[in-house]
Amino acid sequence: MESLTKTNVAANSRRQFILYCTIAGFISAWAISGLLVIVDVISGTPAGTFFAVIGASLGINDPVSAQYIGFALHIMTGMAAGNIFGQISLFWSKIAPYNSREGIVKGMVVGMALWTVLFVPLATFLIQPRLDSFIFSAPNQYIHNIAGHFSGLYAVVIGGSLVFHLIYGALLGFIAGRMTEIGVFLKKDNKIMR
Repeated sequence: MESLTKTNVAANSRRQFILYCTIAGFISAWAISGLLVIVDVISGTPAGTFFAVIGASLGINDPVSAQYIGFALHIMTGMAAGNIFGQISLFWSKIAPYNSREGIVKGMVVGMALWTVLFVPLATFLIQPRLDSFIFSAPNQYIHNIAGHFSGLYAVVIGGSLVFHLIYGALLGFIAGRMTEIGVFLKKDNKIMR
């Protein structure tokens, strides 16, 4: 009976840890989204341009719909990345953010991996070629203006996105680590059970 209870506690702890990382990914994606809107405002592009680029690259021609779809995909990707981080952490404990201080560094590793595996290939092989094609044949003026704005800025976008992915990762690791510290899965007789 006691071994069955320990098995249930361990399974519940794993689910909670994955939930912490997923929530941390969601919160971090929202924070980065806010920073991206600030960059839009500072650069003189309309707020939400980054998200419109994502939506337009997927073939959404309506400016408002492109922004909303791009934003939703950005948030879902951040949340999924947090979930995957949590799942990998269960099998590779050296990357697990069991406290906020370690979580920052480990999260930055995740941010770098996300940038390398997801963002750079998408930007290189999907988004930038699509933007380049919009310079000559955009479905509307809004998308043509966006394409014109990003023309020749590929290296800046790639470099800037590395910084944003590192910030995302640091937030992800810090929040997941802090949630782990505070929630610490389960406590039984003041002993932490992991």
